[in-house]
Amino acid sequence: QVQLVESGGGLVQPGGSLRLSCAASGRAFGSNAIAWFRQDLGKDREFVGAISDDSSKIFYALSVQGRFTISRDHAKNTVYLQMKSLKPEDTAVYFCAAGKSVYSEHASLYDYWGQGTQVTVSS
Repeated sequence: QVQLVESGGGLVQPGGSLRLSCAASGRAFGSNAIAWFRQDLGKDREFVGAISDDSSKIFYALSVQGRFTISRDHAKNTVYLQMKSLKPEDTAVYFCAAGKSVYSEHASLYDYWGQGTQVTVSS
């Protein structure tokens, strides 16, 4: 199995930046696609972006395209979500998820999830 731990969340002003990390342990991290999702209280879970197992393919939700960047460091068993030009509507708990050969925007297809890290964008 894969264990995932997110970190890097916090309070940031609109227009600011944060970098979230998703650290993995357990079986081979490189064999899994990794996705980021977010969910604010009382709202549906929202897809943010995903990166394929070999990092050759990355795609994003339209709401974050051009502002967020996903990258993977296989040596460190870590996937990053670099967030720039943050908006109040980006406020949510951010989760990373893993699944072998998934590479999908559908949360139900992922097998492993982290505990989430809170991102709050406010003046």
